[in-house]
Amino acid sequence: MKTRKEITNLTITAVFIALLFIQTFVPNVGYVRILPSLPAITTIPLTIAVYGTLMGPKWGLGFGLVWGITRLVVAYTQPGDMVSLLLFQNPVISLVPSVLAGFFPGLISQKFKDRDAHIQKIGYMLSGAVASLTNTILVILLTDLMFMSNSSTLTSYLGHFCQSTPLLVILVTALGFNGLVEAIFNAILVPIIVTPLNLVLKRA
Repeated sequence: MKTRKEITNLTITAVFIALLFIQTFVPNVGYVRILPSLPAITTIPLTIAVYGTLMGPKWGLGFGLVWGITRLVVAYTQPGDMVSLLLFQNPVISLVPSVLAGFFPGLISQKFKDRDAHIQKIGYMLSGAVASLTNTILVILLTDLMFMSNSSTLTSYLGHFCQSTPLLVILVTALGFNGLVEAIFNAILVPIIVTPLNLVLKRA
């Protein structure tokens, strides 16, 4: 028979998975396009960071895996641009950053959970930033690794760069801005969202 805590955890997970599906499959909710030719700024790392921070690293890892799978599905069924299609149809690029983006916020919040409220909020800010930065940095590094031998297929869609420019530099230039905006956005919002939710969960 399931305990009350297990039921609470499953209920929270179901709600967050529903939210993730809405963000993934409803246009301009989870993926906000500023430049049509480049990958969208995504609000999904915020959802991942909040869930991981609330639930811990193991649950966060599993939730990150769900994100990675939906990312893979979208790349095959409704890619919004050629860069996303080329990157996220690769299971390694879709899954590894997503899984770790869910795992690290949970790990950070676990380390800060016994501290006072002000220190915990710093931990929440760090969790939010790390979720986005983990995703962005790993997508860039794995893309550089996967396309190293055939970078022209990808670089033609990333803007006008000199042919001698290293792929890693192009990726950081083209994708880094999105990751930085997402990290700042998450660092601000995660403490605002997680602090009251934690109070509610402690009373449950």
